[in-house]
Amino acid sequence: MLFAVMKPLGVWGVGGLALIDSALIPIPVSMDGVVIGYVATNHHKFLIYCLIASAASAIGSLVPFFIGRAGGELFLLKRINRERYERMRDRFENQEFLAMMIPAMCPPPFPLKLFEFAAGVFEMKPIAFVLAIFCGKMVQFVVASILYIYFGPKLFHSTRRFFHEHIAIAIGVIGAALFIIALYMIRKVFDRRRGVRLPVEEEA
Repeated sequence: MLFAVMKPLGVWGVGGLALIDSALIPIPVSMDGVVIGYVATNHHKFLIYCLIASAASAIGSLVPFFIGRAGGELFLLKRINRERYERMRDRFENQEFLAMMIPAMCPPPFPLKLFEFAAGVFEMKPIAFVLAIFCGKMVQFVVASILYIYFGPKLFHSTRRFFHEHIAIAIGVIGAALFIIALYMIRKVFDRRRGVRLPVEEEA
């Protein structure tokens, strides 16, 4: 019903649905499915749909974020055990941007709102939080759109089914891909052709 009302609004409709879904009122269908619904009607605007949906998701995610910041530590500990709580806190302390961006890339049933709530509890900076959610959602929506446009709905749905059934493997692959990209970018910065060695190479 909500999708039928918002769909005629075009990019503003996908933005409104993303805003509602990312706050504390999840819509009945997943947002990547919603974006694909818009992309199916107009392939040429897929990047705009992804951009608007990602921005709206990032803004709406501030609701669980600030609820967590207002004092959600006890609430979080009621939902997860102390060991998992400590692991989540360590991730945010060591690399908060990636600790938020990687969950944002994952479609349902991954519990993204738990991480958004935890980001507030662990006092992540709001600007970094919004950027991490935006980047993660942009990757998710763009990949889903490309799978649909270039390979058809069958591969798109097969990929979603694989993620649902093998969530740990999917997250591991995403993490490994991000690590390789980060390593490549670091090597570009410390390009030996410019006469600058990597710190590891200098120690060796």
